[in-house]
Amino acid sequence: MLNVSNVSLQYGSRVLFKDVNLSFKKGNCYGVIGANGAGKSTFLKILSGELEPNTGGVTKDADERLAVLKQDHFAYEQNTVLETVMMGFTELYELGKRREELYALPEMTEEQGMEAMDVETRFGELGGYEADSGAAVLLKGLGIPEEFHFSLMADLDAGLKVRVLLAQALFGNPDILLLDEPTNHLDLESISWLEDYLERFENTVIVVSHDRHFLNRVCTHTCDIDYGKINIYAGNYEFWYAASQLAQKQRKDQNRRAEEKIEELKAFIRRFASNASKAKQATSRKKLLDKMTVEEMPASSRKFPWVNFKMDREPGKIVLELKDATIDAGEGNVLKNLNFSLGNSDRVALVGEYDTLKTAFFQLIAEETPAPEGVLKWGNTISYSYFPKNNDAYFDSDLSLVDWLRQYSKEQDETFIRGFLGRMLFTGEEALKSARVLSGGEKVRCMLSRMMLSNANCLLLDEPTAHLDLESITALNNGLKAFQGPVIFCTQDHEFAETVANRILELTPNGYTDRSITFDEWFETQKGKKKKK
Repeated sequence: MLNVSNVSLQYGSRVLFKDVNLSFKKGNCYGVIGANGAGKSTFLKILSGELEPNTGGVTKDADERLAVLKQDHFAYEQNTVLETVMMGFTELYELGKRREELYALPEMTEEQGMEAMDVETRFGELGGYEADSGAAVLLKGLGIPEEFHFSLMADLDAGLKVRVLLAQALFGNPDILLLDEPTNHLDLESISWLEDYLERFENTVIVVSHDRHFLNRVCTHTCDIDYGKINIYAGNYEFWYAASQLAQKQRKDQNRRAEEKIEELKAFIRRFASNASKAKQATSRKKLLDKMTVEEMPASSRKFPWVNFKMDREPGKIVLELKDATIDAGEGNVLKNLNFSLGNSDRVALVGEYDTLKTAFFQLIAEETPAPEGVLKWGNTISYSYFPKNNDAYFDSDLSLVDWLRQYSKEQDETFIRGFLGRMLFTGEEALKSARVLSGGEKVRCMLSRMMLSNANCLLLDEPTAHLDLESITALNNGLKAFQGPVIFCTQDHEFAETVANRILELTPNGYTDRSITFDEWFETQKGKKKKK
């Protein structure tokens, strides 16, 4: 068990959380949620002992082993992949090294022989004889083939390094596992493997993630950082979200009823205070009024942007047609003879292992690149808006956000522009900062604002959920579910894809498949293919 007692942390006058008392128990998986900057990663650092709180402390049983997903991708450059994984279990790794040293001696003294016996016993108790195979299984599950297992970490790309460090954290069945954004750089198959692994994991897991499907699959509890407090609730993210929305509505309704009652009492007192026959009743109501209060709702750090796509006109039946088209993503990734027709009720999720091919498809239909072969035709009634995966070129400007967004708005009045930015969480002085200095998530919110102002009746979105926090992903997800026009999109967010798409287009250099099924149905077919192999 991991216990948090009276923990507080603040930087200057900014309080992240205060007087936190929590217990994390064996057999549970806790999903840590909160707005960007609320202190999720910081809280995990306090739990791991990497960061000291201002007050209080964290304790665990002396014999419990705690493992952390490392964030330094260059810490093991001169170690092999397999060795890096096993270094996650420090005691076992050191015993293994000492065992090798002792058996490499040309001759052992009696003392060294006794030590070798002790090392051998403990090595076996910790599972040392199965360590190599156990590490290999983790690596394979996370999509790292056997030919890389003896490569140096320095020879791996950034995405594979992240997977090795995740295998390192999982290795050796730790008693307490701390994971900060473990699904980053994982494909859907690896995420599914990790979900299955954590569902079977019998010890304590504490995880930060922006992936709602992942949180819903693995979490038994939700650890919410908000209002300067940290509270644990039973249930996964979906249960927490529904309960929190209901609780917030109930508080608002209770306040509204209280305000109405207060106004009713005040009106009665004003009307009859000077009336002798009603004076007693007025006095009674004055006493009741003095006792009534409207609950002050605390300011939440969690903010949801307003995402609402409207269209100027209904789209016709035929939205887009591609005939015998060629999609060239470079580096030999070429898809030929693509025939694709988009109807006005289609909501298409682009899937496949080749991200560059999906992006090339978007660039083609958005008419950013010419079609090397084939025919591309948009319907006469169609206006489309495109969200590119790389949007940096749009922000190579010193314009303020107000002036930047004004470029894409029919309504030029500054009050309107500022109001629109405010609903997208750019309030006050934030609306005046330069477009050039925006973070990744801020750029996404600006690009979504641009799309909303276009009033297009067809939306094209290439990885719109990248860089967004849970609240913004939820708002965009709800906005697309409510949109009545056709959509083509790709995303790494499972929940997003499942709740928006009614058609799946899978692109590979060897061909394509186009099916009117849900994302979950498609994903099950992919898992079936892997099992047959």
